[in-house]
Amino acid sequence: MTAATVLCCAPIAREPISESDAVEAAALLKAVADPVRLRLLSMIGSHAGGEVCVCDLTGDFDLTAPTISHHLKILRTAGLIGGERRGTWVYYRIVPETVNKLGALFTPSAAPAGG
Repeated sequence: MTAATVLCCAPIAREPISESDAVEAAALLKAVADPVRLRLLSMIGSHAGGEVCVCDLTGDFDLTAPTISHHLKILRTAGLIGGERRGTWVYYRIVPETVNKLGALFTPSAAPAGG
């Protein structure tokens, strides 16, 4: 007999979040709570090869390069992206552990039925 699987509520609704976890989650949420930063994160994460040159990001926005750099710095400071300088350009990639931590806060977990 196989155990049925049911979805249980997301961690944030299962029990009160600790103060330290709330501070950490709030910093991540604040970093992505801007449309430009959310788009940048999505563009970086979905780019072929898993990383993208900053030079390929700026053309998609009606913003100056320094403004894009400011938004990238916020995402990097929050630990959502990492970067590597190659010559004059920086190549960005998402940090899966941090992005997954943010998503896991709102994702229901699977549990055996009747468990």
